[in-house]
Amino acid sequence: MNTTPLDVLPLGLLFVVVCGISYLLLEAGYRLGRWRHARSTEEKETPVGAMVAAILALFAFMLAFAFGMAADRFEKRRQTVLDEANAIGTTYLRAKQLPEPQRGESTRLLREYAYVRIRAISERKVLEAKARSEEIHELLWAQASAAVEKSRDPITGLYIQSLNQMIDLHGVRVHVGMRNRIPMAIWWGLLVLAGMSMASVGYQAGLSATRRSPAMAVLVVAFSSVILLIADLDRPMEGLMVVGQEAMIDLQTSMKTGRP
Repeated sequence: MNTTPLDVLPLGLLFVVVCGISYLLLEAGYRLGRWRHARSTEEKETPVGAMVAAILALFAFMLAFAFGMAADRFEKRRQTVLDEANAIGTTYLRAKQLPEPQRGESTRLLREYAYVRIRAISERKVLEAKARSEEIHELLWAQASAAVEKSRDPITGLYIQSLNQMIDLHGVRVHVGMRNRIPMAIWWGLLVLAGMSMASVGYQAGLSATRRSPAMAVLVVAFSSVILLIADLDRPMEGLMVVGQEAMIDLQTSMKTGRP
């Protein structure tokens, strides 16, 4: 699986770390602003406020950009599960038209294949499931080759077509689910902008000689929560935003009951 340095931190700990560092930077900016206010009367609050607003706007743009990337990847993972379930179901129905013994062996392998795909997510055994899936691909292809040698029926060609599509979707799902992550350069840019934004807000508050407001803590938690949500969407196997496997589970149930 494609990992990033941030994956070392669980989501809960990541939220705490981002909140803590953001608040420390905000406090540092506040103290620097108070120090400047006490020693210099030339620096005015109005131009500083305009610059802080510009930094916050840039930070908000980066948050929206990163959130859009993460949400798009999440939606692709969800759509790929549905596409793969449909492809497996079609392959299974066409496998029932193969001659024996390829029919029985192919349908058995396809039932196992659906189980392996569900188990990859439910039991967090992605690499093991990926290896077994590729083994099943080879076994299914061997059965398909044997069926072609035995019969030139058009249904055999349709079966091979759907089997090929199923194997292709395996590659798509591996790429979308395991490798298609937000680039680390964007993460660094987002986190650096977050730190600059918090320090700037604190500096402006200190420069205006206002007392510390509870709104500062609310601001830190609000921005950190959005960063947490982006990280949750970007991690396919962790957090609350995990793609559901209902389509694959429904497919497995239909295979057991014999209903298409």
